[in-house]
Amino acid sequence: MKSERVILATGASRGIGKAVAALFAQNGDTVALHYNANVAAARETLAGLEGTGHRMFQADLSQSKEAERLVKEVLGSMKRIDVLVNNAGMFELHQIAEVGFDVWVKAWERTLNTNLLGTAHVTYWAAQAMIRQGGGKIVNITSRGAFRGEPDAPAYGASKAGMNAMSQSLAKALAPHNIMVYAIAPGWVATDMAAPYLEGPEGDAVRSQSPLGRVGDPEEIARTVLFLASAGTEYLTGCIIDINGASYLR
Repeated sequence: MKSERVILATGASRGIGKAVAALFAQNGDTVALHYNANVAAARETLAGLEGTGHRMFQADLSQSKEAERLVKEVLGSMKRIDVLVNNAGMFELHQIAEVGFDVWVKAWERTLNTNLLGTAHVTYWAAQAMIRQGGGKIVNITSRGAFRGEPDAPAYGASKAGMNAMSQSLAKALAPHNIMVYAIAPGWVATDMAAPYLEGPEGDAVRSQSPLGRVGDPEEIARTVLFLASAGTEYLTGCIIDINGASYLR
């Protein structure tokens, strides 16, 4: 039986977002698949989704007006948003001892605009729709790096820590509107973004960070997203769930 839920998943053309879109589609939900630049990957992901009614939407979420446009286009086409999965993000190296100040500034601006501000702006507009609807769920994909630190990409770690704090603040702010907010903090996951590191000389060291001797699969993250978006998890609102194979315990 097809669900009546509409799921907006950002950064859903590849990696974790693609796995999220596929799993929700298998669950009978209708997926609004967001992508930024890789239209070919988005079309391939869309074509592989089970069921009907799924659509893809382009937006550069580093631009504040694009977040508003994205949500309005989804609502115009699909009428509602029941679950928002904020997965879109970027990772850029900028070691403080090695880069010039101009590179440093641009890395911080790009990373925060995409990972933190982009998430905040999409969440704002989706939350307005959920308030009108009488409820909804928001799941933010953050990172182990928010706790462990990202010495080679400090803006990334800071952006993900900001997402965690935002998730918990909004869990309190939106609970009276029957909107639940959760965060998931993965460790290393086998995605396109991680491939250069996992396939390079440091790959074995990365895998050995976990006593399981491997990194996570996107599907493992997606299953937790689907669980949080399911009925009966309301009292988990405000949680931050670590999925890192015991590579970092806090």
